[in-house]
Amino acid sequence: MADVSSIEHPTLKVPYDVLNKKFRLAQKTLDREVCHVTSAVTELERVLFTDSRSASQISSLLGGVVEKLSSFKRKAEEATQEEMESGRVVKRRVDHLKDHDSLSPSVVTEWKRTRLDRLLVEYLLRAGCYSTATKLASSRSIEGLTNLDVFLVAREVEQSLGCRDTSKCLSWCHDNKSKLRKLNSSLEFNVRMQEFIELIKSDRRMEAIRHARKHFTGQEPGHLPSIQRCMALIAFPANTDVTRYKELLSDVRWDQLIEQFRAENLKLYQLSSQSAFSVVVQSGLSALKTPHCYRGATGHNPDCPVCQPSLNSLASPLPYAHCSQSRLVCHISGEQLNENNQPLMLPNGYVYGQKALQQMASENNGTIVCPRSRQTFNIRDAEKVFVM
Repeated sequence: MADVSSIEHPTLKVPYDVLNKKFRLAQKTLDREVCHVTSAVTELERVLFTDSRSASQISSLLGGVVEKLSSFKRKAEEATQEEMESGRVVKRRVDHLKDHDSLSPSVVTEWKRTRLDRLLVEYLLRAGCYSTATKLASSRSIEGLTNLDVFLVAREVEQSLGCRDTSKCLSWCHDNKSKLRKLNSSLEFNVRMQEFIELIKSDRRMEAIRHARKHFTGQEPGHLPSIQRCMALIAFPANTDVTRYKELLSDVRWDQLIEQFRAENLKLYQLSSQSAFSVVVQSGLSALKTPHCYRGATGHNPDCPVCQPSLNSLASPLPYAHCSQSRLVCHISGEQLNENNQPLMLPNGYVYGQKALQQMASENNGTIVCPRSRQTFNIRDAEKVFVM
């Protein structure tokens, strides 16, 4: 269960963070509504104890109190409903992960199938295949087990940045301001700087100066060199050839903002830069990878996934499997060589399993054809090999 826990940590962490965020937001909203109700009640009490009060004034104040209480009740119900929905998502994922330790083989098999679909959905979301990921999650009814909502919100921000619009990104930064501050994120500053650059490119320099006074004042000392470099653009035309400032005016900066947003979004929910699907595939390939997988066609095992051409290249940069105890495997049948399938060596030096050689000999009147050298031998020429 330990290896599953390390891989599945984000499965519970993301919905928990969402629940925590909604709880804090609801708390702020309800505190604000309580203040409104308290103010209305205080004003009503003040008027009741004055001699100049009138029935219409009291009626109006009572109506205000009722309105504030109705608003408080409505927002409390909405907040409670959202929190309960987030809580149900957490519970469903916990129940899903518990199936890993089920004593029923059918339940474990279904859990593995569902888990694979979840990993594929996340991989597709990271790759930008949102439509395919949504259809897969819908067809398997696993929307509540995936982080679709998080990535779909990110898609909207990325699309807006791709359209040279910073409003949604700034709104996202405002909603996650406290966490971004803990991460020492510079995303909002870079977005504000890009807004300044766009004003310079459209030759609205006085507006750019007002923008700088509003958003560049009070920034971290580490941002000062960037601010100084950015402010120097006021003295240059939009089509300048000076490399130092031409780079700032390049549209490539929008792509850099999108990349930074993606990285910050993953950090915000403590998601790794690699998808869980990539990690699981690499772990499996590394566990099966041996030097024999890269000794040419003669060393390939048809039953070994790493020996397959498509996976062989993927496993190339990965480390070899750590085997404390070696196992000998028959090149013909793929079965393990042991006391029940003793290794036999042909006169040309190649070793195969006794079962495979005997089956080949029975089909060819006692003749054996070495699958590597294509030489022909009699079954009686094979000698037993003893491994110490």
